Parts: sequence; structure tokens; C-alpha cells
Amino acid sequence: MTTEVLSIRVKKGLKDEAEKLGINVKAVVEATLEDLVANKKSKAQQIAKDLKDAMNVTPEEWAADVRATRDEM
Repeated sequence: MTTEVLSIRVKKGLKDEAEKLGINVKAVVEATLEDLVANKKSKAQQIAKDLKDAMNVTPEEWAADVRATRDEM
């Protein structure tokens, strides 16, 4: 596994307080980033699945939906 240096700026008071409390900032940032990436991937996969499901519509279903939408207007 390779690593990359990530440089961020945070409020000095926040960093000082985290150090006093023994918070491992690297571990917190890494875990949070992993969670966010997993969440985004999951959402993207769900959207792709929904789009694929929406594309499996017969011409008859499509025409019926268009007619129903026109009737609503």
C-alpha cells in the first residue's frame, strides 16, 4: 500500500485541543475519508442501478407514461 501526503489547515485551537485530548488526527481523518468515499461509491452504484432499471421499460410502458404525464398537465 502506498501513501500520499495530505496537508490541511485547521484552527490552531482545535488542533491544540485534539492533541491535549490524545486524538489521533491522522486516524480520524483517514477513517472519515474512507467512510465518505464508501458512502459516495454506494450512492453512485445505487444511482447506476436505478438508471439501469429505468432503462428496462417497454415501448408500451413508455408511451403509457408519456400519456399519463400529458393528462396531468
